[in-house]
Amino acid sequence: MLFLFFLKEVLTMKINNMVLTVAGVLMAMVLLLAPPYVLAKEKTKGPAVPQTPQTQELKLTLRELWAGHIFWVRNVVLSTRYGDPEAAKVAEDQVVQNAMDIAGSISPYYGKEASDKLFSLLAGHYGAIKEYMNASFAGNKVARDTAVEMLKKNADDIAAFLSSANPNLKKETLLSALVAHGGHHIAQIEAIASRDFASEAKTWPAMKAHVYVIADVLADGLAKQFPMKFSK
Repeated sequence: MLFLFFLKEVLTMKINNMVLTVAGVLMAMVLLLAPPYVLAKEKTKGPAVPQTPQTQELKLTLRELWAGHIFWVRNVVLSTRYGDPEAAKVAEDQVVQNAMDIAGSISPYYGKEASDKLFSLLAGHYGAIKEYMNASFAGNKVARDTAVEMLKKNADDIAAFLSSANPNLKKETLLSALVAHGGHHIAQIEAIASRDFASEAKTWPAMKAHVYVIADVLADGLAKQFPMKFSK
């Protein structure tokens, strides 16, 4: 029943009287069902996570950063949809600053070069989202499908980078989570494009809860890899 409910929700979202692309439907199905379960399982594997104030502080910091990402991207989408380029520019500047801050959060552990690499990958993530947004607003199916492929490729690149840096972070788990995250952006863009704010209101809490889990998994991975940095 849960599967059928979410499938119906996705299929009924429209833009210019056209239903979502097959790629968008499949992406949204993946994001709404499997990844949170996979991530929850992953959190129970490997060495124990040091439960210290430093660990909790890192989790809260990463949660705030990832919440800022989805907040400012949403502002870009809304401002663009309703023709306010000045507001869209302000929001986009914040998206870039937020990506710098997320990338900077790994600098104490892996150094500036790794931080710069992550920033480049996060910029690619946003670039694919923006491509999808513009294509969706223009009703360009081919460009939408291309943007979906860009998102998936970028998710694979980010997962490969993070898992290579930290053996506690499994690539397949990160990839599933990041594909799901991209799917949330897609569902949100389509809902805003079609002025279906009831659907967007359902997407937002799921989107936020998902990035919180991503943040927690990343924080746990760092705490496992660098336990001395998280000792009392």
